[in-house]
Amino acid sequence: MVHDWGGRWSDEGWTLGTWAPKASEVALILNGQAQPMTRNADGFWTATAPARPGDTYLLRVDGQEIPDPASRLQSGDVHAPSVVVAPADDRPQAGWRGRDWSEAVIYEMHLGTFTPQGTLGAAAEKLADLADLGVTAVELMPLGQWQGDRGWGYDGVLPYALHPTYGTPDDLRRFVDQAHSLGIMVILDLVMNHFGPEGAYLHHAAPPFFDEARHTPWGAAIDFSQPAVREYWIQCAEYWIGEYRMDGLRLDAVHQISGPGAKDFMTTFAGRIRAVDKSRAIHLIVEDERNERFLRENGYDASWNDDFHHAVHVQLTGESDSYYASFAHDPFGDLCLALERGHIEEGQPRPGRDEPRGEPCGDLPPTGFVNSTQTHDQVGNRALGERLLSLADPQGVKVAYALLLTAPYVPMIFMGEERGATTPFLFFADFEGDLAKAVREGRAAEFAGIASLGSKVPDPLSPDTFARSKLDWSAGANAAEWLDLTAHALAFRRDAVVPLLKSGRSRPAHVARHGAASAHATWFFNAGTLDLRLSLGQADGGLQPLGGAGFSLGRIGQDPFAISVSARLS
Repeated sequence: MVHDWGGRWSDEGWTLGTWAPKASEVALILNGQAQPMTRNADGFWTATAPARPGDTYLLRVDGQEIPDPASRLQSGDVHAPSVVVAPADDRPQAGWRGRDWSEAVIYEMHLGTFTPQGTLGAAAEKLADLADLGVTAVELMPLGQWQGDRGWGYDGVLPYALHPTYGTPDDLRRFVDQAHSLGIMVILDLVMNHFGPEGAYLHHAAPPFFDEARHTPWGAAIDFSQPAVREYWIQCAEYWIGEYRMDGLRLDAVHQISGPGAKDFMTTFAGRIRAVDKSRAIHLIVEDERNERFLRENGYDASWNDDFHHAVHVQLTGESDSYYASFAHDPFGDLCLALERGHIEEGQPRPGRDEPRGEPCGDLPPTGFVNSTQTHDQVGNRALGERLLSLADPQGVKVAYALLLTAPYVPMIFMGEERGATTPFLFFADFEGDLAKAVREGRAAEFAGIASLGSKVPDPLSPDTFARSKLDWSAGANAAEWLDLTAHALAFRRDAVVPLLKSGRSRPAHVARHGAASAHATWFFNAGTLDLRLSLGQADGGLQPLGGAGFSLGRIGQDPFAISVSARLS
């Protein structure tokens, strides 16, 4: 039996549902008045009440009053009463049918630091500029409410409720409508693998939501063998896609969605979410560090491809710590593998890794891989939040960025990258008391062994750390140069790469390495070929501009960093 989490409207009025299988008594407290809820055989409790939009309510579970774990809107912070929201507007958006996945150029955005105001309204005003550059999708870092004002969003505890610092539900609807009017898809980063450390009242209301026998980096694992748990997350995703007309989801760390029922859940999830609105394209992306192919064969469009990022990063910076270790042996050789096959680690033994990772994925379509040279993770999880431009030769970074935008994989730009930003993106949070102390001390301890940092690891709880992470929108020659590169590369992608991708691949790609850091890559499609010549640190690599009939981006850069790309369409 499928039960509805949270508040729902019907001919009978407003009905609230919640799962509390171990509770002996659950009551709805609507506008301060208590009403007993009725328990079903599987531990789901419901109550129908004469509610009106704007009313506030709590749940009383065995004597403790808590907000609705499936709250659509809060009257305050994560501990405050939940708010009854108006019935959904089911009218389709006129004229918008989404975009084909082969057209995707993703722009990862943290709303709080994307603009000085840090709001949906301010971000909406920048969308036209992104569309003019050739961006076709924005990926919003998590919006589910967490405690405090500042944060990345991965500490959410009310995943159905829009974080209030960013604006109102109507602000989000207007943001999505504005994006669609410009031809931009909106993708939400959804966290289903854990809850944040403050305000996760599901631990009290429904202890079986978690499997204490299995643990993740964030505590007890979520138990996806429970039907009520699976419904909680599916209905959450359906709400964001249906209520706000979003175009897809990026699912955080799905390798932590494990244990009994996990694979079945992920397959069912894809089918249910795509069925929310069959009149438009809905896209699903996963972050899955296992480098497996199962999800891309079972309803998911693509996976974040950290392998590509790591090879580029190590080639340009020489760093070899932590997860860069297995890419430090021959980073340019690894990059050639990434260009030819998508993933680098496909189950083969590799220096720097105790156990092999991944499985062969070279036969998957190029659009199954979301590539990047910077992300919130790879920048923000550094102690000082440095972007790649602050760590490597600027010309090398520019060539790697051109490679990202023109190779036949799905490119993802981290906000500000399109204008050559050097603004750091630091880790920041907004907790108080013992939790704030633990976060502050944990962050300092994490980087204590890096002598070059001394005692200067920024305090993640300081408002200044958050303020320093806001993008600098001031114009300048450097920004203009990067914006021009972005526009030209994405125009080439639109005119040449996308038609090739839509035609389908005709045979495997071929990448020939020349010397230490130069290569010639060719991708073969039913509609033609894409050729790319790259030098990423090799002087006198013999790189010649690719031209002739068809489309050509020409040569970007000078030895030892240069790239030339061309396409021929039949």
